[in-house]
Amino acid sequence: MNFAKEKGLGLLLCFGISIPAWYLGKVFPIIGGPVFGILIGMALCFIIKDREIFNSGISFTSKKILQGAVVLLGFGLNLKVIAETGKQSLPIIVSTIATSLIVAWILQRLMKKDVSTLIGVGSSICGGSAVAATAGVIKAKDEDISQAISVIFFFNVVAALIFPQLGHLLGFSTATGEAFGVFAGTAVNDTSSVTATAATWDNMWGLGTSTLNKAVTVKLTRTLAIIPISLGIAFMRSEKEAAAGAEKVSIRKIFPMFILYFILASIITTFATGAGVRAEVFEPLKTLSKFFIVMAMSAIGLNTNIIKLVKSSGKPIFMGLCCWVAITVVSLVMQKLMGIW
Repeated sequence: MNFAKEKGLGLLLCFGISIPAWYLGKVFPIIGGPVFGILIGMALCFIIKDREIFNSGISFTSKKILQGAVVLLGFGLNLKVIAETGKQSLPIIVSTIATSLIVAWILQRLMKKDVSTLIGVGSSICGGSAVAATAGVIKAKDEDISQAISVIFFFNVVAALIFPQLGHLLGFSTATGEAFGVFAGTAVNDTSSVTATAATWDNMWGLGTSTLNKAVTVKLTRTLAIIPISLGIAFMRSEKEAAAGAEKVSIRKIFPMFILYFILASIITTFATGAGVRAEVFEPLKTLSKFFIVMAMSAIGLNTNIIKLVKSSGKPIFMGLCCWVAITVVSLVMQKLMGIW
């Protein structure tokens, strides 16, 4: 009863925002529901004057619902299928992730902006989902989360618009979606934008869904990197706090429980599908995960001052540009070295 009284109105507000944001994301997949959720939330931030009755529910949504979305994301990962089909792209994935994280770390040291961690992880792994997982580990500010999502969204749009033309210019095979599928799956970060980019290549050359299937498989393989990256960041954070005498390092802090549940969800999916359960059974949970992310982004938008965000976004955009260019170049170089194109 107390939960409903304290958090009910805030939860309902975020839920109400997420419904139109979700459908707008369906109509404009290149933008996606999470971005619409942030934008609507930021607009309402100026309209709603009495926020006190909503704050508790908004805070719960931006943190706990966000972590729940990451857990449900695990039901979309069949570890066996990804292991079998992702071998070819693994060296490229490892190289691009390492490059993005190194670039983000260097920029963080130079510019002293904590948002670089979210941008680096989000750019290299899977956009909003990776930002969601990392934000829960490092206890990121809503403003930083909003900046990271906005920056990643911007370069998602750029990639979806220019990568098909770039692929043609570079001489990717137009008889098969193999090379461009690997490129889209490793150099575009968010799932919706990977899908849009790969589908554009299929449509350009009449390839059915061959490029899309390849790109999505590579993208799912990248998503698995959420696990070691999140755990590594959690461990380094707890070690740093312990060295500073902040508090004693605990196993729970080193191993965030929602990441554990994410792993368990992936294992359940793997064994269930291996036992003959159809993958479509898990589709509702995957859809719920995506809706929860939209809902959480709506809450983050409600906590974001758009004027302050615009004024302070110069450095994050530069960080995102550096990560995006580095990932694109490394992906292309690795594919060339491996003889994929």
